[in-house]
Amino acid sequence: MKKLAKILSIVLALALIATFVGCSGKETEKKDDNSKTSSTTETVTTVKEGKLTMATNAYFQPYEFYEGDKIVGIDAEIAAAIAEKLGLELVIEDMAFDSIITAVTEGKVDMGLAGMTITEKRLESVDFSISYAKGVQSIIVKEGSPIKSVDDLYADGAAYKVGTQLGTTGYIYATDDFGEELVTPYTTGNEAVSALLGGDVDCVIIDNEPAKSFVKNNEGLKILDTSYADEDYAACVAKGNSALLDAIDGAITELTADGTIQKIVDKYIK
Repeated sequence: MKKLAKILSIVLALALIATFVGCSGKETEKKDDNSKTSSTTETVTTVKEGKLTMATNAYFQPYEFYEGDKIVGIDAEIAAAIAEKLGLELVIEDMAFDSIITAVTEGKVDMGLAGMTITEKRLESVDFSISYAKGVQSIIVKEGSPIKSVDDLYADGAAYKVGTQLGTTGYIYATDDFGEELVTPYTTGNEAVSALLGGDVDCVIIDNEPAKSFVKNNEGLKILDTSYADEDYAACVAKGNSALLDAIDGAITELTADGTIQKIVDKYIK
């Protein structure tokens, strides 16, 4: 009996040890998972703790515009979806378009999202995410304008005055194509269109979707059938902030794959 009792006690002890080891292994695995999540979160540093601060110019319908005192639009909703993926709260700061890259490089905001196109010049100052949407640069003219197509702007002897928004690719392309003396930059697209209506410029080069809104809301204007340029929109972040850039790229990839971005675009562009 003593021998049997001793055997049973050994078996029980071994069972207890196995149980303890098994529980200990689970606990270790759980701790590893938690520390991995914490480590990932810590590598993405933001200007304000727990927040993703986005710089934009909120006069670019339907990508960003005001509804009352709230900024809404395609970029605003995509940025909110990105922030949610990163476990952060989105904060939007409205500023002049040509101030966005400066705000990013000086660390005042985490990213710029404003229908912004990747250019060689901008890549000297910031890094860009993968593209989340496509854009088209269009030309707005008055009804009855002698400018019938994009080619008319390049015709021999043509010296049409072009209005653009300061700092945009429309401004960059137009100054390259027609020279700074023929291109007038304005702080907002609204001001450029007002200049067209007032006869200060002969046409306005601006992204197609905002162009549609301007034409819809201002009688006597039209968009030329031929586009001026095709582009890809992306988010910009400070150079060297690879952790944030990788996180944004990952979020955009997931939001594209699950159809979220397309749903947002379809909501604003029928």
